[in-house]
Amino acid sequence: MTGAQTPDPEAGRQAPPRRRLLVPMTILLVTALLIAAVLWLRPGTEDDSSDPRSATETAPVAADLPQPSEVAQPDLSSAETRDPGDLLADGPVDAPVALVVFTDYQCPYCAQWTDETLPALQEYVERGELRIEWRDVNVYGEDSTRAARAALAAARQGKHGEYQQALFDGGEIRSSAQLSEKSLIELAEQLGLDVEQFTEDLHSEEVARIISDNARSGIELGAMTTPSFVLAGTPSVGAQPTEVFTDHIDDALAGEEF
Repeated sequence: MTGAQTPDPEAGRQAPPRRRLLVPMTILLVTALLIAAVLWLRPGTEDDSSDPRSATETAPVAADLPQPSEVAQPDLSSAETRDPGDLLADGPVDAPVALVVFTDYQCPYCAQWTDETLPALQEYVERGELRIEWRDVNVYGEDSTRAARAALAAARQGKHGEYQQALFDGGEIRSSAQLSEKSLIELAEQLGLDVEQFTEDLHSEEVARIISDNARSGIELGAMTTPSFVLAGTPSVGAQPTEVFTDHIDDALAGEEF
């Protein structure tokens, strides 16, 4: 037929496999080269694991880190109530320095601190320079709670210090049996307290509420370890040497930061 083209026998055939893969492979190769170029040019991506300088260049230098003495202590001055009606406090409401003591009558370190350090701090109290506020957190249980209520009952007769010292006599704690209600009442009698009034206060709902509130306030501040302290707004834990407290108080009285 005039003008008709002779069919190309190759026209209906598919391209050989190598030709079909050529374009996708070319695209992949170009993509890989681009990725390699980006990684090569990106700063700080070289593998320096074999270079001993890399650890010192990237790790913080100890001298640049804040030292313990430079770390700011939280200000817990809010722990001070300065409540004129607080029977568990000793010292003027407006004393220039306040110490809040979180304690427990079954804590041996509390007994040790009360025996060894408290007498030195009482000298500041007597000069009107220090106010001590006691918070019984009673982490050891019911015996501790009962003893704390007894101490407050004694405080209602103006004998908190004497009763507390008796509970921590010689820097030692009493046994569970010695913290029974009967023993606590007998101790009140030995100290010359009005036993009938003491017993009534020991069972008083108001006394129980105050002791519970004090314990809760201590726990909310994180005073789960006894003794714990907040001295001039600065917290500390443990029966540290007496000099730690006296030096801290002296600094606070001098208006120095610590």
